[in-house]
Amino acid sequence: MNKEIILTGDRPTGKLHLGHFIGSLKSRVELQDKYNQYIMIADVQALTDNFENPQKVRDNVLELTLDYLSVGIDPSKTTIFVQSLIPAIAELTVFYLNLVTVARLERNPTVKSELKLRKFSGGIPAGFLTYPVSQAADITAFGAHYVPAGEDQAPMIEQACEIVRKFNLVYGETLVEPKIILSKTPRLVGTDGKNKMSKSLGNTIFLSDSADEIEKKVMSMYTDPNHLNINDPGNTKNNPVFIYLDAFGKDKEKIAAMKAHYEKGGLGDVKVKRYLNEVLQEMLAPIREKREELSQNKEYIYKILSDGTEKAEKITSQTLAKVKKAMKIEYKEINNIK
Repeated sequence: MNKEIILTGDRPTGKLHLGHFIGSLKSRVELQDKYNQYIMIADVQALTDNFENPQKVRDNVLELTLDYLSVGIDPSKTTIFVQSLIPAIAELTVFYLNLVTVARLERNPTVKSELKLRKFSGGIPAGFLTYPVSQAADITAFGAHYVPAGEDQAPMIEQACEIVRKFNLVYGETLVEPKIILSKTPRLVGTDGKNKMSKSLGNTIFLSDSADEIEKKVMSMYTDPNHLNINDPGNTKNNPVFIYLDAFGKDKEKIAAMKAHYEKGGLGDVKVKRYLNEVLQEMLAPIREKREELSQNKEYIYKILSDGTEKAEKITSQTLAKVKKAMKIEYKEINNIK
């Protein structure tokens, strides 16, 4: 009960892939033994740019939960909950909106980057622009001490801290200022070698992919475009196949030897890809099998989400009560009238 609190989560817009696994899922499995960990299925945030396709968001709540459990996230150690079922988060968001300006939101580097990526044609949805405020509500609702994130998300955590400091300055010390736990792993490039691994870019290997799908994707991966002949020296530094081997391969000596051979010349792309396929098949087979087994018992999955959301609702209601008291809008004298 005295463990420090961590909040993390994902938007339910699709199944999770190797980028998620190396970037966050592995560390969550480790962190759940040291911290009181909450994982949020951020369906409200997913709707900011998927509002016209709510069924996609709804369907992926289950898919996300299956991915979590299949990699080893333990519901007896980690609380998994659904964001939209926590009303306190929405209330806190409304209160925090008064503590930040539109200009400050527009200057947020993460927001600016995401806006370029999405290229909204009909103007920027207000819900998307205020995403950092919603995220501040997520974090503070649980009194989270730490938020694991990549460097690209650091501006979001900094803005959450700004909101916390402003609230505490105006209303008195109430909220916990979170710290970021920066991911030690750089973002995994996509199989095309041109971008980060992303569902929307179609350059992913999903944790739930079949053996055949994995092999097909690996064998079609981008490599060194200048490595035209087997005897040509090759580049391993910006080569996705070797990047993946470094990330997921266990036999570091063999990988180092393959790198040296490739850079010298005499090692073909096909042989390297076949080895990467072996590595990924060995790693993903038990995850896929566990996921398939869990998918046969949806009632169990929904029970985990129900229990987790109930626990999360109790915690966040306590935070909301403290916030309202600090803001002098708890109105006990009115609420006590029956």
